[in-house]
Amino acid sequence: MRSKVKAILLQSALAGALFAQQPDFDKVQMQVQRVQGAVYMMTGAGGNSAVQLGKDGVLIVDTQFAPLAPKLMAEIRKLNPGPVLFLVNTHFHPAHVGGNAALARLAEPGLAGAPLKIIGHENVLNRLTHPAPNQPPLPPEGLPVDEYFTPCKDLHTNGEAVIIYHEPNAHTDGDSVILFRGSDVVATGDIFTPGAYPFLDIDHGGSVQGEIAALNHILDLTVPSHTQEGGTYVIPGHGRICDEADVVEFRDMIVIVRDRVQDMIKKNMSLDQIKAAHPTRDYDTEYVTPASFVKPDQFVEAVYRSLAKK
Repeated sequence: MRSKVKAILLQSALAGALFAQQPDFDKVQMQVQRVQGAVYMMTGAGGNSAVQLGKDGVLIVDTQFAPLAPKLMAEIRKLNPGPVLFLVNTHFHPAHVGGNAALARLAEPGLAGAPLKIIGHENVLNRLTHPAPNQPPLPPEGLPVDEYFTPCKDLHTNGEAVIIYHEPNAHTDGDSVILFRGSDVVATGDIFTPGAYPFLDIDHGGSVQGEIAALNHILDLTVPSHTQEGGTYVIPGHGRICDEADVVEFRDMIVIVRDRVQDMIKKNMSLDQIKAAHPTRDYDTEYVTPASFVKPDQFVEAVYRSLAKK
């Protein structure tokens, strides 16, 4: 019982730290990169924003933190003066939804004067209307009004199909992956974070098996070009623009760590013994930096807790 309480406290502390992490927004510079087709990646603080631009207007995936909304909108307006039609949230963490309400207030009316639609899986709306203790509630105008509960949701804007897939119990229980079919770009949210161990938010429905399944689905959506480079590009929740090979490497790392922890559980090793065995040792040089949010022991513990739930 004591170890279970300790694990819950650690996970709560991780989530609390995630909700509290906020940089000096005045010093943040918004970086803009064209990915391909109609899709751009805009990076400031918090999660990456994927932005689709075209004759109809603007679609935004994830909105970073609220104070950055004017900077994000200013960069969008440099490229496209049209209305912001859709906001899509990949999950409920504030580094990805914090700017919803502020951007909704800055957005112009859409087609035929239609209001901005904020889209997310129904579990995102559930989490945002019952926020965690350290997460401030979003104003009503920042909440999803077009939530979905089916395996996927699709729409057509700016000349291409946009398909939103629910990835059950991956990073959280409300994760969405977005495929821009014509542009050949996938936005993953925090399911994929190159150069950093994933944050498996076990207390909010995340699991290592769901994480692996989601990464495998992303690989189903991506097609590499010549010599396995390029082709479909991937916008991660945090970090650089990637391609299929980067997702394969990340997926394989998680599968190998999962298998190592599972084997140790079968040998009746305790969590402390598993941590002491350091099953991530050969990956730490790639996935750990002084600024890492998820440390090796935290990743191992999340994998252990996820597997132990079975």
